[in-house]
Amino acid sequence: MSTGELSGRVALVTGGASGIGAACALLLEERGAVVYPADIASGPGLSALDVTDESQWDTLMAGIRQERSRLDILVHAAGISAASHLPDTAFSEWRRVLATNLDGAFLAVKHGMRAMGKAGGAIVLIGSVSGTRPAAGAAAYSTSKAGVAMLARTAAKECRNGGLPIRVNVVSPAGVKTPMWSAMPFFRDLVATLGSENAAYDSLTAAGGGLFAEPHEIAESVCFLVSDAARHVTGVELLLDGGYVL
Repeated sequence: MSTGELSGRVALVTGGASGIGAACALLLEERGAVVYPADIASGPGLSALDVTDESQWDTLMAGIRQERSRLDILVHAAGISAASHLPDTAFSEWRRVLATNLDGAFLAVKHGMRAMGKAGGAIVLIGSVSGTRPAAGAAAYSTSKAGVAMLARTAAKECRNGGLPIRVNVVSPAGVKTPMWSAMPFFRDLVATLGSENAAYDSLTAAGGGLFAEPHEIAESVCFLVSDAARHVTGVELLLDGGYVL
C-alpha cells in the first residue's frame, strides 16, 4: 500500500493508546485516513471510550458523525488478558474478560454497522490465535477470542445477506510485544529472572510459543484488510502466527 491510499477516509480505532491499537492508528494516519483513536485511558488526541459502556459508544459515534458525517473504517483493538488456572479463576475475572473482549467487540460491530450503513465500510476486530489453539491457564481469554472470530463471521454474513457493503474481518496474532504482554505477572517473573524483556520474549519463543511480532507488523495486515485491495475479503480470520496453530 502506498502513502495516501486511504486519503479522506474516516477511521475509528479503539484501544488506541498503546500496543496494536496505537500502531494501527499511526499507520492509518500515515496512509491518509482521518483517525479517531479512542481508549479507556486518557491522553492527548484520545477520545474517551469504555468499550463495555454502550452509552459511551453512542456519544462517540454521534461526535464523529457531527464532525465528519461518515465512518469508513473501524478497527477494534481494545482488549484485556488474564491468566489463571480454570479452577482458580474467579467468576468476576471471567466476567471482566468476557465483558471487555467479547461484549466490547459486539458493541463495536453493532455501532460500526449502524454508522456505516448503506455507504459501506470495513470493520476489523483484533482476535488472537488463543481463540483457535486454546491457551492453558487463560480460559476466559481464549473463550472471548473464539467468540470474536464467530462474531465477525456472523456480522459479515448479515451484511452480505442484507446487501450492506460492509466487510467484517478478524486479525488474530500470536504473541505481540505490547504492554498487555509485558504486564503479565508470569512475564514480569521471567524478566526478573532473565534480566530483560527481550530475553524473556526469546525464552518464550524457544519454548515453542512462536516468534513475537511487533505491533506495526499487525497494523500492516489491518491496513490491508480495510483497503480496496481487500474489497473481496469478508468474514475471514487472518492468523498472524508464523504457523503456531499448525
